[in-house]
Amino acid sequence: MDVTIVGAILLVIVIVIAAQTIKIVPQQHAWVLERLGRYHATLTPGMTIVLPFIDRIAYKHILKEIPLEVPSQVCITRDNTQLQVDGVLYFQVTDPMKASYGSSNFVFAITQLSQTTLRSVIGKLELDKTFEERDFINHSIVSSLDEAAANWGVKVLRYEIKDLTPPKEILHAMQAQITAEREKRALIAASEGRKQEQINIASGGREASIQKSEGERQAAINQAQGQAAAILAVAEANAQAIQKIAAAIQSTGGMEAVNLKVAEQYVSAFGNLAKQGNTLIVPGNLADMGTMIASALTIVNRGKAV
Repeated sequence: MDVTIVGAILLVIVIVIAAQTIKIVPQQHAWVLERLGRYHATLTPGMTIVLPFIDRIAYKHILKEIPLEVPSQVCITRDNTQLQVDGVLYFQVTDPMKASYGSSNFVFAITQLSQTTLRSVIGKLELDKTFEERDFINHSIVSSLDEAAANWGVKVLRYEIKDLTPPKEILHAMQAQITAEREKRALIAASEGRKQEQINIASGGREASIQKSEGERQAAINQAQGQAAAILAVAEANAQAIQKIAAAIQSTGGMEAVNLKVAEQYVSAFGNLAKQGNTLIVPGNLADMGTMIASALTIVNRGKAV
């Protein structure tokens, strides 16, 4: 019975010693090993043999990127406006030894430093700029934290502002300003529309006037060309008629026909005198009709000779 108890005790001791000797570090973790109270080594992922009762795992760190929610705080802008600001900080342990001995609590230190840096950056900006310069704020905080956290074995990767909340009075004023700005843009757009409408109407009237004047000009040109063509056609017809009359006069019996035509027109002209009015004008030598016809023929013959 005593042998069994002793064996069990020895088994427990062996198990305890084995548990104290063999250490298995998970992936993306780092353990800080102290030997006799002093830093000895940083254990990397995998199995490691340590000395029981001499070596001690003092700190365990996660090497993954860690999100840290920064508590909400009140910041005062350059134009003395209060803002309720909260954010999220992302960091990663890069040196487990410094993270263990560089600060008693590097997470608390990073949180406090991010808050003080945020208040300092917000204090340099006016209210409107805080909404426009989020990237600048985030970059400024990361730069300040990264420089200080290097002594703590921590790398600050980025900082993101979750929310910027001004007081209710400021929110109402900003909403009124946005409404006024939208109304202003609407009025400007309407005036621009009316302006463009007037420009289009004036441009259309101008184009219509130009088209009308061009039409009238073309019509006048066409009318003038038509009249010129008609005059030319009449002249050509008269020329052809004269040529034909001249040719007829030169032909056999042509002169007799001209004499007869002149006599007929002479007699007809005197016959129409009575129709033009109440006064009748007759030549003094009306009885000598043959002499008058001969005089007319003499004029015709002179024209022919010429």
